[in-house]
Formats: sequence, structure tokens, C-alpha cells
Amino acid sequence: MIKIIKPKKLKEGDLIGIVSPSDPLLDPYRDKQFKSGLRFLKNLGFEVTIGKNICSKNPKERAKDINEMFAAKNIKAIIASQGGDTSEKLIPFIDFNIIRKNPKIFLGMSDITVLLNVINTKTGLITFHGNDVKWGFGRKPTEYDKTEFFRVLTNTSEKEIPANRERQTIRSGKTKGRLIGGNLRCFLKLVNTEFWPDFNDSILFLEGYKFDGDSCKSLLEKLNRLNVFKKIKGVVIGYIYGLQALKPESKQMEDILLEITKEYDFPILKVNDFGHNTPNTIIPIGAMVKIDADRKEIRIGEEVVL
Repeated sequence: MIKIIKPKKLKEGDLIGIVSPSDPLLDPYRDKQFKSGLRFLKNLGFEVTIGKNICSKNPKERAKDINEMFAAKNIKAIIASQGGDTSEKLIPFIDFNIIRKNPKIFLGMSDITVLLNVINTKTGLITFHGNDVKWGFGRKPTEYDKTEFFRVLTNTSEKEIPANRERQTIRSGKTKGRLIGGNLRCFLKLVNTEFWPDFNDSILFLEGYKFDGDSCKSLLEKLNRLNVFKKIKGVVIGYIYGLQALKPESKQMEDILLEITKEYDFPILKVNDFGHNTPNTIIPIGAMVKIDADRKEIRIGEEVVL
């Protein structure tokens, strides 16, 4: 098993680099929502710098921003500008040796799921699934968004993930394992690549954006065919916008998963603590986590920043 690497925690006044690991921004200087996200980070007490290639359509150039920001000693964390659908195109141009030698916080969600898991699988660095600049911090962030950013990334002691809204026990039980996952559709881009993670003794966390019950079932059945459910220790399902907000009358992801995995007994916990169009905690990919589905508790089992 690859050695786990942990980044240093953020401190007030630290410089945060903003990159576009997936879709490029069109014009960061006129994008009101992106600028609002930058202001949010500044108001928290941090400095920000924008990657030179944040608007580039060239994946090699956008990957260059990531490599340079990992190498830069004055930059203490890197946050994605937004999601999209092109993260996998950057993989051939990522310098994993630079990341290994310069571990730091790398944060994003949605299509950034691809790089969060690739970097963790390849280097052992704990990466962080959470708000991006434009769609997370730039669009009416809540107190939960703010407190979770501080709780996870600026201290080394508080490990209990607080509930944003009601949680549900879908299948009872207690378990522990290393966190893997993110956006289900984007995560599956890694199938049949060297970056498809080892699921043995892991906890899978999943969220989704605009899919219906049929597409959700299709994606979960794909995980089943890949024998993922034979290996994992548990599942945490986040907020599923396409089902919970757009099709609340239909079967939800947790219902579909329970049916597909009826031959297994691993715990399943449904939460609303991460996902699209909802307040987000920050999930440390690669970290040890303990879940108690009966008590509806999630606890990170180790320090994730140093």
C-alpha cells in the first residue's frame, strides 16, 4: 500500500492558488460569481493568486498551473476555480513527483473528483473534496460551508463531521476504512486506467448532479460489475441534486443502492453534507474514516493536515 502523505494546515494570511483543473473560466475578471468566491476567501483571512492559464483551453497549460503551484513554496493550498467535464485530459501532464515532494491542500469537487482520486492513488497525498471558487464559495456560501472549511483545513484536532441536515440509516452497522469517491459519473472515468483505486477496506462516498433514477441505477450497476461492492466496507451517500431536488417522487440513490447490494451487509449512511447545490463539508480522500450508520455518525480517524 502506498504511504499516506498529509499536507500542512492553512493559517491566516496564507496564499491560496486558484487553478482550472477541468473547464477553463471564460473571463475571471468579469465573472461576478468567480470574483465573489475570491472575496469570500479573502474575507476569511487568506491571500489568493490566479493561475496564468486559468482560461486556457489547452489541458497541458492548465496542468502547468497545477505543477507550478505545487512547486511554489509561497503557495500553501490550491483550489479549483470550477468543475466541468475535462479533468481527465490533464492527467498525462501532471508531475506527480512535484506533488510528492511538495504536499499541500488540493481542493475541488464535481469533475475535480477525477484528479482528487488520481493524485491520492498515485502519490498517497490526502486530497480534499469540497467547494470550488465559483460554484461553491461564489454563490451564497452558508455558515456550514465556512465553518467546515476552517474545521478541516486549519486545525488538526476536530474530527467529527457535523450534520448539515437530517441523516438516514439505510443499512445499519459500524465500520472503518479509507475514503474514496466523489461524483459518481466523474469517478467512473477512471475505470480501466492505472488510476482506478484499490477498494479493499475502503469507505465509498458518492454524490451526483443531474441524473435520474435510470442513469443512477446504470452507474451503480457498473460499480457492481467491477466488484467494487465486494471489497468496500461501507458507503456514505451525499446530496443527489438530480433526484432529491428535481425528482423527489422517484427512487433515490440510497434506495437503488440498497437494492443492488442486497447480498452484502456493509453499512450505508445517507447524508446531505456534500454535493452539488448544497452546503459542503470537506471530505479528505485517502484518510481513515469511521462510520456508525445506526448513530448516524461520521468521524475522521486521523489528522488530515499537519
